[in-house]
Amino acid sequence: MIQSRSLAIAAVSGDKTIDRVDAVAVEEPLEIRLEFRGPRGPVAKSVSITMRTPGHDVDLALGFLYGEGIIDRPGDVLDASPCGPPAPGSGVPNVVKVRLRDESRVDLARLERHFYTTSSCGVCGKSSLEALSLTGSESLAADGFRVAGRVLDALPARLREHQLAFDETGGLHAAALFDSGGDLLLVREDVGRHNAVDKVVGQLLDSGTLPAAEHGLLVSGRASFELMQKALRAGIPMLAAVGAPSSLAVAVANEFGMTLVGFLRDSRFNIYAGRSRVAR
Repeated sequence: MIQSRSLAIAAVSGDKTIDRVDAVAVEEPLEIRLEFRGPRGPVAKSVSITMRTPGHDVDLALGFLYGEGIIDRPGDVLDASPCGPPAPGSGVPNVVKVRLRDESRVDLARLERHFYTTSSCGVCGKSSLEALSLTGSESLAADGFRVAGRVLDALPARLREHQLAFDETGGLHAAALFDSGGDLLLVREDVGRHNAVDKVVGQLLDSGTLPAAEHGLLVSGRASFELMQKALRAGIPMLAAVGAPSSLAVAVANEFGMTLVGFLRDSRFNIYAGRSRVAR
């Protein structure tokens, strides 16, 4: 598996130009195919094509399907595996096939809908929050997860220690699952913030450890509605972001009893919702 590629570039600094080799992150499409038995017989359907960094592709597919409410538990999946020829850029196939058990019920209308996961989708905040409620999302206010402020302070530095592909390319986002002591239990990288989170959630689903109520989710970029949605669906009560939150991310946190931390860097951070989970 190749996650970066070396290219000949011209590096310009002031009036100097130097020819050298630089590493860039690999970005390739991943198609997620779903196979299941519908009312009229077997169905094979492509449900998503996302641009991603190759690696942990099955986890990415499972995390995406779980986040969208298409699967609810590991038992819904008969098997999931890459298929097709290896891509010339990375050496791994760009398709993951997920076969569901015959008794699984798939909402075809959900597969056809326009997902809420882009900032340009044109839906308002109210309808987005209502959509979360309609998919069965429940408040996480009753969990017992707590973390000390000093533990949060140390998380970005710990995450950087695990960002091997970022160190090489400078072009990848990261998502990590952490516990109340600040240990990073699972770290994934990808060119897409949402893909990195899906890879974490997919691994948790596959290992049977969802909902992850005693953990927090750390992301290297900003906190968007999409990432809050995925954390909520996974039962993760806290999302901590190195970057800024969006207004709708804050609304989701308040609506569903979650904690949202932003601008987590340089031993400082802002708590936008759920401050009771952070002990100073």
